[in-house]
Amino acid sequence: MLNFSSTRLFSTAMTVSNKIRHLISISDLTTNEFKSLVNRAEYHKQIIKTGKKPDVWPLQGELVAMLFTKRSTRTRISTEGAAAYFGGQPMFLGKEDIQLGVNESFYDTTKVISSMTSCIFARVNSHSDIQELCEHSSVPIINSLCDRYHPLQAICDLLTIKENFSDLKGLKLAWIGDSNNVINDLAIAAMKFGINVSIATPNGIEIEQHVIDAAKKVTQETGATLELTHDAKKAATNANILVTDTFVSMGQESETAKKLKQFEGFQINSDLVSLADKDYKFMHCLPRHKEEVSDDVFYSANSIVFPEAENRLYAAIATIEAFVVNKGQFL
Repeated sequence: MLNFSSTRLFSTAMTVSNKIRHLISISDLTTNEFKSLVNRAEYHKQIIKTGKKPDVWPLQGELVAMLFTKRSTRTRISTEGAAAYFGGQPMFLGKEDIQLGVNESFYDTTKVISSMTSCIFARVNSHSDIQELCEHSSVPIINSLCDRYHPLQAICDLLTIKENFSDLKGLKLAWIGDSNNVINDLAIAAMKFGINVSIATPNGIEIEQHVIDAAKKVTQETGATLELTHDAKKAATNANILVTDTFVSMGQESETAKKLKQFEGFQINSDLVSLADKDYKFMHCLPRHKEEVSDDVFYSANSIVFPEAENRLYAAIATIEAFVVNKGQFL
């Protein structure tokens, strides 16, 4: 049996800070903290792949709340798995399960849930919901998706990239698609590892200013660059990593026809990938739709979407370790 303490899988003697640390976005982390999360995710994956199981569970007898107002596959499975890995009991709280939004406020709900749990994984609609949770919670809030950020996906994605490239500095990551929560965190995450990022969005769709401002700070630290364009071919040229996501995010269903019209010419297909590096990798956070990427690319040998999805588990494990087990301290 693997003994956690002997392998320093997590720290057993951390100094507890009075200030609770929440995970809201990748920009809130220093470069070293973010790299630590990715490295710890990689470490835990290696341990799990050996088939060894822990004999100590630091969250045994504790509840891990999952406050989800949006449906989920990968986030729900990975969060429940990560909680169980540390001996915790995951508690799924969907919008049909509790009083939130019916006859109870976010404030009241947050005070109640945080009084009974060790942390709250929150998958919500608005960024303001995450901010309100953080303001009133007595336990760490882990942003599991809001309309502005998706940090768990970024941790997972950098682990996936790290597994597929021996040297990350100087690589080119091309995002071809919408301006959304995924790229808001992924751009900063990639740049923290020295990866140059090129983002191609249709005319009329722009990257938010707060992402550009955060990217400028990372450029000063790592030298990585951020390029913004409305030309998908320009972004794809010589790219080592091609990434896209849904063109119609949850909550935008009424705009489907308009959005799909905007994204004509932005499908990642054989013509577009022919401009990329011959050893390019394709990534997508899933679920995918055929207007985003053609089958011949999605199911090709260059596609790493399913290992990427699996890595959501290890990203969640590393996050619980840092923010819950180790009280906001990074190994």
